[in-house]
Amino acid sequence: MSLNNVEQQQFQSREEYKKAKTDSVQKVDTAAVKERNTAEAEPQNHVRIRVRLIPIWLRLVLLVVFFFVSLVAGAAVGYGILGGGNAADVFKGSTWTHIQDLVDKK
Repeated sequence: MSLNNVEQQQFQSREEYKKAKTDSVQKVDTAAVKERNTAEAEPQNHVRIRVRLIPIWLRLVLLVVFFFVSLVAGAAVGYGILGGGNAADVFKGSTWTHIQDLVDKK
């Protein structure tokens, strides 16, 4: 009999906890609504100005530079590591003429 009584008390305390929780949430919500209403009633004189840390023209220049660097790095890795050659040979003109000859099958 006492076990049922303990379960009954726990059940009631859970229900009370839920009720108290919903009541506190409702109080916070009403306070937030009141705060929003007073904020909306005040005129807003400030205009937000967006300041870019990196200008658009600099972004475009950086894009081109990073593209060129990645292209050179990819060619060096591809020729030096995957192709089994010397990575510094990528910068020689004779390497590119040899690759062009291989592609054209002359």
